[in-house]
Amino acid sequence: MKISNIELKNDVFLAPMAGVTDIAFREICKELGCGLLYTEMVSAKGLYYGSSNTEALMRISEEERPVAIQIFGSDPKIMANACEVFNKNDDICIVDVNMGCPVNKIVKNGEGSALMQNPKLAAEIIKEMKKVSTKPVTVKFRKGFDSNNVNAVEFAKYMEDAGIDAIAVHGRTREQMYEGKADWDIIRAVKESVTVPVIGNGDVFSVEDAMQIKEITNCDAIMIARGAKGNPWIFREIMQAIRGEEVVYPTAVEKVDMCIKHLDLAVKYHEEIKAVREMRKHTAWYIKSLSNCSEVKDKINTENKYEDVRKLLLTYKEYLKFMNV
Repeated sequence: MKISNIELKNDVFLAPMAGVTDIAFREICKELGCGLLYTEMVSAKGLYYGSSNTEALMRISEEERPVAIQIFGSDPKIMANACEVFNKNDDICIVDVNMGCPVNKIVKNGEGSALMQNPKLAAEIIKEMKKVSTKPVTVKFRKGFDSNNVNAVEFAKYMEDAGIDAIAVHGRTREQMYEGKADWDIIRAVKESVTVPVIGNGDVFSVEDAMQIKEITNCDAIMIARGAKGNPWIFREIMQAIRGEEVVYPTAVEKVDMCIKHLDLAVKYHEEIKAVREMRKHTAWYIKSLSNCSEVKDKINTENKYEDVRKLLLTYKEYLKFMNV
């Protein structure tokens, strides 16, 4: 698959998720076959004013490339300024604009999914970015703002007219947040209304879901979000199915092994205390439903040292091997 001039390995992507898709997790997903990785959401204003946290979110390793950086904002000039910064960064291959985030603190500033209520401003943002960006510019948005304002098709046309290079659609409204069922029919409607590549997003948790969303929407690519939490193997599994190969699922021991590898990478890229605390949620996702997982999770949630957490996971791995599960 191609987005503008960017050739991608395959059409199964990792969605941007705040607090989840950091450099360590992205490297793991890439190793397991992900075709395109997205950073966590970066504030265009934060970049403009030199926020150190923003710089940290932009860190990308050679192993991950190609990587799309996702930014949010509502000021066309500041968004264009971000593109000028990204032009100088060879680690970034695509600039993606978040117009779908449903979180209140983003929406109340007129950013994220709030822009779906103002398609003319949204189009102006894309036009200003395209004037200066040397990299493809893409956008991610939702079905609509609420059930009374389902405007994904109209919004997609605004984006295409503004010069967007690809569109990702999450099949829920902002009002739904992450509740209810994603509407894949709206993704199909967007696909039928524009000529640029369309990426389908929402409720892809398995190989079967991936096959169904492709069949129903005819989308050019799939974007996986929550389905990858604790399950980076989903990228490998989907590609195995697409190639007609036997789908190989991870064992319990392999899940803990990957959790340990993730912990090692987190400590490599972050301060120890930050890495250990961030890994608490990832560990819970990796070992969910495994034998004796609640006790292990509770112990890990009280630890603040890398070596102590690693020892707990190694002990748990030996327990699972002994139990032969």
